[in-house]
Amino acid sequence: MNTLIKNARIVNEGRVFNGSVLINNEKIEAVYDNQTPNIDIEFLHVIDANGEFLIPGLIDDQVHFREPGLTHKGEIYTEAKAAVAGGITSYMEMPNTIPSATTIEKLEQKYARAAEVSLANYSFFMGTTNDNLDELLKVNPKTVCGIKIFMGSSTGDMLVDNPESLENIFKHVKLLIATHCEDDPMIKQNAKKYKEIYGDALSAAHHPLIRSREACYKSSAYAVALAKKHGTRLHILHISTKEELDLFDNSIPLKDKKITSEVCTHHLWFSDEDYATKGNYIKWNPAVKTAADRDAILQAVLDDRIDVIATDHAPHTIEEKEKPYTEAPSGGPLVQHTLYALMELYHQGKISIEKIVQKTSHNVADMFQIEKRGYIRPGFYADLVLVNPNDPWKVEKNNILYKCGWSPFEGNTFKSKVTHTFVNGHLVYCKGNFDESFKGKRLMFER
Repeated sequence: MNTLIKNARIVNEGRVFNGSVLINNEKIEAVYDNQTPNIDIEFLHVIDANGEFLIPGLIDDQVHFREPGLTHKGEIYTEAKAAVAGGITSYMEMPNTIPSATTIEKLEQKYARAAEVSLANYSFFMGTTNDNLDELLKVNPKTVCGIKIFMGSSTGDMLVDNPESLENIFKHVKLLIATHCEDDPMIKQNAKKYKEIYGDALSAAHHPLIRSREACYKSSAYAVALAKKHGTRLHILHISTKEELDLFDNSIPLKDKKITSEVCTHHLWFSDEDYATKGNYIKWNPAVKTAADRDAILQAVLDDRIDVIATDHAPHTIEEKEKPYTEAPSGGPLVQHTLYALMELYHQGKISIEKIVQKTSHNVADMFQIEKRGYIRPGFYADLVLVNPNDPWKVEKNNILYKCGWSPFEGNTFKSKVTHTFVNGHLVYCKGNFDESFKGKRLMFER
């Protein structure tokens, strides 16, 4: 079915303008600036946006959907469904599942599963170990988003800590390398120190002391040094400290950057003051740190030292999160609520809607060289989201779509609401209802 979205406030390429968009099958056929076209097409479906924002679907470059092996926490089906309800139309999923995606065979099994069940478009990172360089070199750059290195241990057992292995990966892999950067020996030393001081009183409030700012900076600086030495295309994930911001350059255009960075929703929203009420529910790796870090990171988003905003969506069950601090896993679910949190920052005057679109769609598409996505342009896939900026609603158990059944935003009232989500021209989500008759597509890359 062809669809005309009319009377929208279109947000695209640094502009907000009134207009209409015509969708023909999977792709955008035309964008009309300040006009509603008179179109006579059989089977045309017309949606009157009534002044809602029309934005490109968000492209989330870091999620953990937990399949295979950890499906009690989340599945590709459930988490992709939550994603499209939150305006995310494409995602890139991480390799720390069971088994880990550290061979081409295991990686392609995840793609096959997503083709069966994912309502959003998808790509999967190839995982690294200390000894799988041969597999990494087999990855097809046109069909896989990138390589993931855990330079700090987190959920799963994928730490790459052999200096020779890291040198070889940075030297020989020509594809984008995304890194989780925390210095593991320093974290272990901190954990021992604070355990001796606090014993059983150790809590989530100590998390940013154990997974410290020094540990983040040391590892990130090491990754940057390796990348500069070997000319590697490096992307550092989930920046959490103001010190790390000095590692990144905003003096050159994104297309010319060899080293880029990402911030996640929780590091733009929460601070260490929130551990008192949220506890393990905001326990992430890297840790949420101070309000000064949060504010500095937002400024770096605005001035383009940080290039993209993502979620690091990483669900765990309530039972797991309710365990004592030392046993509770790190991570939390975010794909359904990230756009809403960013829209709150928009309402507070802290970020423009144009900048939100740049950091969640345009820049992700450009950085990863994704084929025909991330913009509202004729010939591009119709991955589109309508957002009503003035339709308040409260996050409650009965409207949370994550399989884990909870959200760190539970109890928050958001001013904005996603009303429609299109994936490849298909209206998959409309005002709380899903049409699952079409699934998302594998992302392709122009490399």
